[in-house]
Amino acid sequence: MKVLVSTENMSKQDWLQWRNKGIGGSDASIICGINKYKSPVELWMEKTGMAGPVEAGEAAYWGTMIEPLIRDEFTRRTGLRVSIEKSMFQHPNYPFMLANVDGIINDDTFGDCIFEAKTSSIYRQNEWDDSIPEEYQLQVQHYMAVTGLKGAYVAVLMGGNQYKYQFIPRDEELIQVLIKLENLFWQFVQTKTPPPMDGSKSCSDFLSRFYPDSKPTSSISLPEEALTLIKQYEEYEAKEKEVALIKEEAANKLKNMLGDNESGLIIDRKITWKTMSSERLDSKTLKLDHPEIYKNYTYKSTFRRFSLK
Repeated sequence: MKVLVSTENMSKQDWLQWRNKGIGGSDASIICGINKYKSPVELWMEKTGMAGPVEAGEAAYWGTMIEPLIRDEFTRRTGLRVSIEKSMFQHPNYPFMLANVDGIINDDTFGDCIFEAKTSSIYRQNEWDDSIPEEYQLQVQHYMAVTGLKGAYVAVLMGGNQYKYQFIPRDEELIQVLIKLENLFWQFVQTKTPPPMDGSKSCSDFLSRFYPDSKPTSSISLPEEALTLIKQYEEYEAKEKEVALIKEEAANKLKNMLGDNESGLIIDRKITWKTMSSERLDSKTLKLDHPEIYKNYTYKSTFRRFSLK
């Protein structure tokens, strides 16, 4: 395994700077387009320095804090010791591919293997039944690509009280796909060319942030590709309305079955139609009765509205 830099005593800020010099394991699912929290465009902005890295949230923080417990429990259950690696590894042939692993295990059958500790919501329990979630599958395959190792053990604590671990063998075919996609993405980074836009919410959020204001009366000629995209937009907009009607029809028929009952049961499913209450500010009346107060507590916000004609 090729060591790029030692991470022992490295500050979080320095670690983030080093990590931004390439593609890490948690980036793999984003580049493959299956990460629901971040789009390839957002990742591209981080890697090109156009946006700072997003600070880890509470879940990531507690995952780091609990990691030693997950690691110790793995050793207790398997007898396999986990060696903590305080290094950032680099692929020998693709230097943009980096790896920060939670640990290395020496297995009598497979030799050295990756160890990865995870925490998970109990609501994702079914994703851990026979394998591991897709984003973690890509993460450990990325690590195996960088390190050359033949397997990975992934241990997870679900809901704070359910523990399990699984062995994931090296998948050479998947690794070759990862290398191809990550190589293409890194070319976008090096040339500062944005990757293709997708339909994710995070991509929409990026566009709203990156182009917050329109230039009044400014207009451009669009390429021919725009006609295909307009057709695609209108086709699926019509389907969206049709599906919404079918969905609402089912909801209304279920509401009619419930009548004035709050809930209904069938086999293992429960339907509720509950009376709720909320308080809202009557801004129109406030503006009429107390215009000065209304003025003091209002602010102007702007957004860009998208439409086709």
